[in-house]
Amino acid sequence: MSHKPTAKHTPVAATIPAQSQRPAAAIPSFDALPDSAFIRESHLVQSPKRPDRAAPLPFSAPTLWRKVKNQTFPAPVKLSERITAWKVADVRAWIKAQTVVG
Repeated sequence: MSHKPTAKHTPVAATIPAQSQRPAAAIPSFDALPDSAFIRESHLVQSPKRPDRAAPLPFSAPTLWRKVKNQTFPAPVKLSERITAWKVADVRAWIKAQTVVG
C-alpha cells in the first residue's frame, strides 16, 4: 500500500505573531488629542517598560497617584470597572498652571 504525502500543513500557532512582534497600537501624540479625549495612565507618565514612548508628565505612576490623592493633580474618571482615565483638557490645564512665568 502506497502512502502519498499530503501538502505540508503549517501549525496554527506558527501563523500567530508573538507578543513582541505585534505592532504597537497607534496612539496619537498628547498634543494631537482633542480636549474631550481621555488618556490613560500608561500614556501620561514614563514607564520603565516602554522607555521609548514619550509621555507628557515628567514623573512616575506612583507620583501621579500621590498627586491625585493629595489633590494636586486632577482626579481621574472611572470609565468602567477596570478602566480609569483623565480628561485631556484637565491634564492640559494642570500643565499650564505649573508653567512659571518669569
